[in-house]
Amino acid sequence: MPTVEVTDLKDDDFLLDVREDEEWEAGHAAGALHIPMSEFVARYGELTEAAPQDGRVHVICRSGGRSAQVAMYLGQQGVDAVNVAGGMQVWEATGRPVVTDAGAPGVVV
Repeated sequence: MPTVEVTDLKDDDFLLDVREDEEWEAGHAAGALHIPMSEFVARYGELTEAAPQDGRVHVICRSGGRSAQVAMYLGQQGVDAVNVAGGMQVWEATGRPVVTDAGAPGVVV
């Protein structure tokens, strides 16, 4: 399973957050697309509409477990997808911004 380190992500990389609603609401990466893993197959069309046609999808969750599963699924669908190692915990720990839907500072739960 291809993985990428948080520190290697660029600001314009496409990020897919597969955590559940309450985790997302507490804090997430600005600009990320949110589709919970529990709803992912049913809402797959939202990803195909939003993702760059020839770009890579960087999948993130809290610590990297769920995102690895979704990235593997996407790979099976022919999507160029990678798992973000360590997830939002590492994202927050490396000083990357975490925000709420209102734009206020958020937390990773």
